[in-house]
Amino acid sequence: MPDFAFTPRSGLEHVLLPRTHGAHRDAPGVVLALRTDLALVLVMARKGKTEDLRRRVYDRYDLTLPSTAQRVEQSGFSFVWAGPERWLAGKSTQTPAAFEATLRTELSGLASVANQTDGRCVLQVSGPKARDTLAHGLPIDIDPRVFGPGDTALTLAGHINVHLWQLDPSPAYQIAVPRSLAASFCEWLLAAAAKYGVSVGQG
Repeated sequence: MPDFAFTPRSGLEHVLLPRTHGAHRDAPGVVLALRTDLALVLVMARKGKTEDLRRRVYDRYDLTLPSTAQRVEQSGFSFVWAGPERWLAGKSTQTPAAFEATLRTELSGLASVANQTDGRCVLQVSGPKARDTLAHGLPIDIDPRVFGPGDTALTLAGHINVHLWQLDPSPAYQIAVPRSLAASFCEWLLAAAAKYGVSVGQG
């Protein structure tokens, strides 16, 4: 049974009230949800240990750590490339403390790990107009011919540093935002999506 039993305050409760926003349509162009069930841990390879770390992760989790801007997932456990020799690990079936402790034990001697759950908010953006909405503020090309499921980017959105990755072709994205800037980011996102109609729900 999952041991994920916490629901932290995000600081976004006054911004992301469940509702419809913007243009009134039969079906919203954008669906926005805050992921409150996702534990996040930054994994940083120790000097000279990257290949050993890759082997350990593959042996333990049947996942190959990406060496480029990619995301991999297996059974709800993911690693997102977060820069050279570092990855953001995510899991939705453990508390942040338990997830950090598990990785610290499993990757002992090969990587440093740091709990990031309280420092970042993760928003899920989906719907037929999700790509158009994000394109209003992203300086990178997310056209499906060059950015698709499994791709990730460390970039800016609305002048805020974000970590973006695409989940599926629908399209659906997740965006990790520094908690201190999450309210400003959400206000920008709601404004950018308003003309398409937005449904705000629970992640």
